[in-house]
Amino acid sequence: MRVTTIILAVLTLLGASAMSQPSYAAKDPFLWLEEVEGARALAWVKGQNTRSLASLQGDQRYGQLEAAALAIAQDRRRLPLGGIGAGYVWNFWQDESHVRGIWRRSKLAAYQVGAPVWETILDIDALAAAEGKNWVFKGAECLEPEWRLCMIELSDGGKDAVVWREFDIERKAFYDAGFVLDEAKSGVTWKDANTLLVATDLGPGTLTESGYPYILKQWSRGQTLAQAPEILRGQPTDVAMNSFSLRDESGTQSQFAVEANTFFSSTLWLLSGDRPVQLTLPEKASVRGLHKGELLFTLEQEWSIGGKTYLSGSLLSTPLDEATSANPTIRTVFWPGPRESIEDIAVTKGAVLVAAFQDVKGRLLRFGYDGRAWVESQIPMPQAGSISLVGSDVNEDVAFATFQSYLKPSTLYALDKRGPAKSIMALPDQFDADGAEVFQYEAVSKDGTKVPYFLVQPKGARRDGSLPTLLYGYGGFQISQTPSYSAYFGKLWLERGGAYVIANIRGGGEFGPAWHQAGLKLKRQVVYDDFIAVAEDLISKNITSPRRLGIMGGSNGGLLMGVMLDQRPELFHAAVVQVPLLDMLRYHKLLAGASWVDEYGSPEV
Repeated sequence: MRVTTIILAVLTLLGASAMSQPSYAAKDPFLWLEEVEGARALAWVKGQNTRSLASLQGDQRYGQLEAAALAIAQDRRRLPLGGIGAGYVWNFWQDESHVRGIWRRSKLAAYQVGAPVWETILDIDALAAAEGKNWVFKGAECLEPEWRLCMIELSDGGKDAVVWREFDIERKAFYDAGFVLDEAKSGVTWKDANTLLVATDLGPGTLTESGYPYILKQWSRGQTLAQAPEILRGQPTDVAMNSFSLRDESGTQSQFAVEANTFFSSTLWLLSGDRPVQLTLPEKASVRGLHKGELLFTLEQEWSIGGKTYLSGSLLSTPLDEATSANPTIRTVFWPGPRESIEDIAVTKGAVLVAAFQDVKGRLLRFGYDGRAWVESQIPMPQAGSISLVGSDVNEDVAFATFQSYLKPSTLYALDKRGPAKSIMALPDQFDADGAEVFQYEAVSKDGTKVPYFLVQPKGARRDGSLPTLLYGYGGFQISQTPSYSAYFGKLWLERGGAYVIANIRGGGEFGPAWHQAGLKLKRQVVYDDFIAVAEDLISKNITSPRRLGIMGGSNGGLLMGVMLDQRPELFHAAVVQVPLLDMLRYHKLLAGASWVDEYGSPEV
């Protein structure tokens, strides 16, 4: 979170002077702002920032708030999280000595007891200095199971367009004559040591309307990219084409392609040899892993096949060798209830792990496959927080997960194949959590739907309508707002007597795909009704009042803020509108905006 953003919220809700309001002409005179790197647009932004910053810095509290926020931002204590591969944990790390960062590894045995010993593999600062580039590390695609050959993903200055370069882990050096992809929006997957699957910009007419590739090639060592045969072609109206590879504990490896027809629907392909074969899955389904020959996938829609119907949000499996047949065997792994959702899935050597939510509170499940059916067990974890799976490998029984809550910073746990989770690392508190408390309530929306929300407040706060309260919402793209630890809110807001609220409104994924789909396109008003209901519930419970209630949201949440200012401005006294999507007539013409039509609907219709 930007330091000035949280300071803006604090100053405004605690009584900062009002800023002047701009006026708008009847017709949009600001189309030139769509030139996001245009000189006139950048000069306008600089002018607005200068005006706003002067107002903020004129408040006598600004210096103290800025110092506290900067201390949090510059605190380098964090958990060294990473993926597992070839007996190591791989981590990307940045600090004051490694501003651009280092990619490093530690042996798994040392890491899982909380005592990692790190070996630097690639120093991005040194690479940028040697090559005179503004390199930003975006990730690595490594050939399993050896993890010796890797394609390194680098961005010049952090752009979406990237360069891919082949790297030898043992030599800790790039191949001079290895695979290289020039700067573009690209994706790569290893097929074998001498073959890549590549989706990239191949010249005019090879990108979708959203600006991503829709052609997949198989590129063999020694060929030019132009010589590489095309193995799958989508449509210019698709969002994108990409590929991925899966292995199971037996060493079985398969490659797949994803033709993203829209933001939420895809055609999935098994790349059998050089010939793609379509998987027998609905258009709203996601492949999640491979375990004991079973292909794992989740549903984002109801699906009827073989005389049975499977509910949206379910985790299912089918034998890989049946996955392209007309009527494959389908097995249920996990069938969430109406107030449950799946947030993450990880596959280990002996089990499938599922991070799930029940009433927006995390729990961790383990599923074993006995050759006929899936057997569920629960892994005890702390309550009333969020659980994230942060590292696993199909060749290892150990995996890692983190837990955090509104009042508890992240703790890293090691998970083995049978025993309980073991805490191995934890972050320290960064604000006085003993002086705060958390409540979960439900508001009733306009159509009768119960909408949960969390209230984090100073302990024992009076219910007389005087509590300064910041209400946060997002409500889109199936993104869940789950319990998380924020040192900024804790230090700059809770400790100063404020409360904050997280609204679990429709459009998110808190209760699975159906919770998201309830607010799509023409149904979108229910998202705004939900947020209004939460605000009204806070006021009716006498927790706060319109004079003391502020709202905050970014991107799609910035759109939510704009709607609130338009529909119910009398409910709120302040609004923090972060990087908002507000031009709903032309959003599909801006950058990757065409890919969002599945969420909002098309302005052309």
